[in-house]
Amino acid sequence: MSMYVRVKRLKTTYFLHVEPTDTVLEVKQKLQELVDQPPESQQLHKGQTVLDDAKKLIDLKVENDDVLALCYLQPDGSFEPINISAFENEKAE
Repeated sequence: MSMYVRVKRLKTTYFLHVEPTDTVLEVKQKLQELVDQPPESQQLHKGQTVLDDAKKLIDLKVENDDVLALCYLQPDGSFEPINISAFENEKAE
């Protein structure tokens, strides 16, 4: 059964069509085409948990329309902190 996940970084959201049996690495490979970053330079999080490349989405309890955070590898070898900027809707009064 196919599903979608939302992958967010800063103010950008990527919508990916995935299978519950896809591994985290396979999701990163799909993202590579969109973000121009190789899988080894990406880190995915569900909440505050780092997702292991070898695990399947179904085993990590990733469900349809879940939000995953995307972080990139920094020059010092560490991954950047999770940074998802909320969309601000300014109301004119």
